[in-house]
Amino acid sequence: MKPRYEVAGIFRQYGDEYRQKHAMSIEQRKVMAAIMACRTAQLGGHQEVCDRCGTIRNCYNSCRNRHCPKCQTMAKEQWLENCRKELLPCGYFHMVFTVPHDLNSLILLNRKALLSCLFAAVKETVFAFAADPQWHLVGTPGLLTILHTWSQTLIDHFHIHCLIPAGVLSNDGKRWIAGKDTFLFHVKALAKEFKKRYLTMIEQQMCSLALPQNGSTCIRKAWDKDWIVYAKKPFAGPEQVLSYLGRYTHKIAIANHRIKAVENDRVSFTYKDRDDGDKTKTMTIAATEFIRRFLLHVLPHRFMKIRYYGFLANICKGKAVLLIRRLIGKSCNILTHAGETIREKMFRLTGRDILRCPSCLQGMMVHSTLLYPLNSS
Repeated sequence: MKPRYEVAGIFRQYGDEYRQKHAMSIEQRKVMAAIMACRTAQLGGHQEVCDRCGTIRNCYNSCRNRHCPKCQTMAKEQWLENCRKELLPCGYFHMVFTVPHDLNSLILLNRKALLSCLFAAVKETVFAFAADPQWHLVGTPGLLTILHTWSQTLIDHFHIHCLIPAGVLSNDGKRWIAGKDTFLFHVKALAKEFKKRYLTMIEQQMCSLALPQNGSTCIRKAWDKDWIVYAKKPFAGPEQVLSYLGRYTHKIAIANHRIKAVENDRVSFTYKDRDDGDKTKTMTIAATEFIRRFLLHVLPHRFMKIRYYGFLANICKGKAVLLIRRLIGKSCNILTHAGETIREKMFRLTGRDILRCPSCLQGMMVHSTLLYPLNSS
């Protein structure tokens, strides 16, 4: 049986060495501690006993940290269940707004401010295009935006995935104005507007930002570059939208299954080479460098990585979705999993019955006693 490698194990083995040689933020220290404690006796849990053969199993609590590779599945499924209620019977477009790497050092020193500006620039860009008569829409769009900060090799790569229904709600709120089936806006024009708005926001805050050594030149280089907004083909239907959301919303920098080896103080992991037809390759780096790259993507405390705008904004999307469905005149038939128990949900996702005894494969595991956290009094 092949050994299983995990981010938590790398932290336990090389975390002390990393902490001695690198400055860490409070958030990074908390994330490292949470991931190492996840599903261990340190967090407590409960004990289960098989009602047939008497096998005893300890089940430890998860850390529920949003950066933890083990804790995203259930959070993602609950979020997707909520999203099923908000889907519209229309096409959807997936756009990706990417920041050039020239700005990476500046963003890393000012994460909260400049990542917030990144969301604002994407929102203002789409809203400006939706209000422009040349695109034959003129109304309020709906946006679901998701921040990613990494590349496949775990280096800093700031970009926002944007899911946009193919149409707008008229300014008087009485009509649904459908967009084209093939595209909403031209991506080159979007990229120019996005660049202008984001760099202008940065320049307006320069006096309050921490600047890297190349602070002034990095912005000048960013102005000189052509920025990229990538638009994928429109989704075929609501189920495809949900599949997309499942892949991107609760994704973290690297999943445990991508880690293939930890030996000789080095970590090997797989990645998709975007410059070579998305071929899967293996990269090997020092364990402490792996930790550094992972911790690059720890977000500021309470920073929201998923944001909604327009008619999908939290304050109004409940009423807006019902209104737009009525205006379109179609129902949105989506398979729902509301009311599923955790056991049922895990069986659907993994094909494994989490209450079936792993020893005799016939009995059921029954809750026995609580296991208190090791550090509790």
